[in-house]
Amino acid sequence: MPRAPRCHCFLCAVLTGALALLALLAAAPRASAQAPTKKGPISFINDVAPILKENCFACHDAKKRKGKFDMTTYEGFRKGGEHEDPVAPGKPDESHLLDVLKAADASRMPPKDAGEPLPKEKIALVEQWINEGAKLDAVLTPKADLLRELRVRWQPPAPPAAYTRPVTVTALAFTPDNKRLVVGGHYELTVWDVESGKLTARVRTRPERATALVFLPDGKLALAGGRPGQEGDVMIYDLGARPGKVENGVALLDGVGDKNVLVKQLLDTDDMVYCLAASADGKKLAAGNSSDRVVNVWDLSAGYANAKLEQSIENHADWVLGVAFSPDGKYLLTGSRDKTAKVWDLKAKESVLTFPDHQNGVYGVAVKADGKVGYSVGDDNNLRAWNATAEGKQVRAFGHGGPVFKVVAHPKQPLLITCGADKTVRIWNADSGAAVKTLSGHADYVYAVAVSPDGNLIASGGYGGEVKLWKIADGANLKTFNASPGLATAAK
Repeated sequence: MPRAPRCHCFLCAVLTGALALLALLAAAPRASAQAPTKKGPISFINDVAPILKENCFACHDAKKRKGKFDMTTYEGFRKGGEHEDPVAPGKPDESHLLDVLKAADASRMPPKDAGEPLPKEKIALVEQWINEGAKLDAVLTPKADLLRELRVRWQPPAPPAAYTRPVTVTALAFTPDNKRLVVGGHYELTVWDVESGKLTARVRTRPERATALVFLPDGKLALAGGRPGQEGDVMIYDLGARPGKVENGVALLDGVGDKNVLVKQLLDTDDMVYCLAASADGKKLAAGNSSDRVVNVWDLSAGYANAKLEQSIENHADWVLGVAFSPDGKYLLTGSRDKTAKVWDLKAKESVLTFPDHQNGVYGVAVKADGKVGYSVGDDNNLRAWNATAEGKQVRAFGHGGPVFKVVAHPKQPLLITCGADKTVRIWNADSGAAVKTLSGHADYVYAVAVSPDGNLIASGGYGGEVKLWKIADGANLKTFNASPGLATAAK
């Protein structure tokens, strides 16, 4: 989701610092070798592969293959592209890889327009590995996916005891009893008492950020998120599990290593998962990805341990940012950065209509209780209603004062709730399109919104970590707090 003047395009941030390491150009004069920075044998997966991932996988993966070179497997790396094996095991003086790393002219990799040259200590590690024979770790096969192998070895940092700056809120969810609010943080979920606005629990997570939170019928919490440009996750947590410890009245749960808290990891992929939805009966869960533009749908009817990936839908040309089930669970509405909203027939496994009227990125989707009208929001500053069962023609458009990031259907009334870059939360009549209320008071972009299961409250959160609780009946702001534990911001 974009933000001006600050850029919030996760892909741009990743690609800026992760261009190619190996364009196979003419060799340049050698610089003198640096002393190795590590004693003993160099591990390819632990020492060399992370350097390659940060500096070349963005251009030399299985999809882009710049220079006909895929470096995301050891086999592909050694095979080379337009030139054969660039490594030259045991012969660093003949290694084309070292030539381009150490070059001072236009053949240098990474190229000058992509940033600074690789630090000398990292080049020294690569050179030592080559000098030792460029061996592959015994625990790996030459065909192993290096991106996945690096992911499974990575461990998330512990969230700070106290935040020194606010954490942007990108996901919210009320607990099924309406009494607590779960907020996505930085490598954690924080849980807040709705009545007092006080912190009650912190749940450590592997994902750096949560982009969507959905409670399932049995009370378990599904999360979509990940690390931008690094990995994407779909997790299921039990927030009712016994905490590892309690500090100052706050329960601390380990959603990384405690299997009683982390019930199931459904997805582990290469980049962020941005959206999540559960069917009304809780038997199906759908999540939309960024880099591979896929919507995955799981069948949960046999329990989480036996969750089955039912289908992977490739129906968009860009990141999938919104997903919603029809009330009968037969169709899936999706929204994408490719400027369209679509409807997918889950049984027939085919696309049945496309709504193109936004002409800009679509960030969120929802559907009317009767399943006949679809709603979508996006970068064109509008909430749009359209026929979801026939030709997909627009019914009406509802104007916001800037890009609209989320749309949520009220669980009991014909209302829609939206939030966006104009710093407002808005309530709309889903039937007539009339603006019911505009909730103002946020100091910055509002990225996330949720409605309590009983339909009485709205929670909203945004860029500065500020969370507000609103009463739907009259629009009153009941509570404001910053969802960054330890930050010097008192609840109001």
